[in-house]
Amino acid sequence: MIKKIAYILLALLVIIQFIRPARNSSEIEAANFIGKKYAVPENVGGILRKACYDCHSNSTVYPWYAYIQPVGFWLDDHVNEGKKELNFSDFLSYSPKKARNKMDKVAEEVKEGGMPLDRYTWLHTNAKLTQDERGQLTTWADDISKQIVTENNLPAVEPKSQEQDKD
Repeated sequence: MIKKIAYILLALLVIIQFIRPARNSSEIEAANFIGKKYAVPENVGGILRKACYDCHSNSTVYPWYAYIQPVGFWLDDHVNEGKKELNFSDFLSYSPKKARNKMDKVAEEVKEGGMPLDRYTWLHTNAKLTQDERGQLTTWADDISKQIVTENNLPAVEPKSQEQDKD
């Protein structure tokens, strides 16, 4: 009986190797890319490429193990969740209020060490941010937030009781 279960599990494992989720691989600098309107200095662009874009843009660089199922399904779900939270490739499609809130959240998460996620940096050790890189990214996000506030006459501080992505 155990042998039959093992064969069935092995067969399922082989079969799912032929089921591939769609890849998140289009141009990073699409029409609504944040850099089309807001300055992304080269130092910040490098930090974003190494630590953020795989999950927060329309262009993921997939590691070799992403082609092995069920790991590929898990990574696909992780990328989709990351893009739902913040997508730098679609940033200009956000309302000004939402965009400001996203940049405030970037600054907060990076400053507090919440991003990039530990489970991401375990295998992507180059994505670990130094204190200096955290400072650069936080300053950039704060500057973009302030620019959005100024350009759109938004209140400078969003009350904490309101939902972050509310339009």
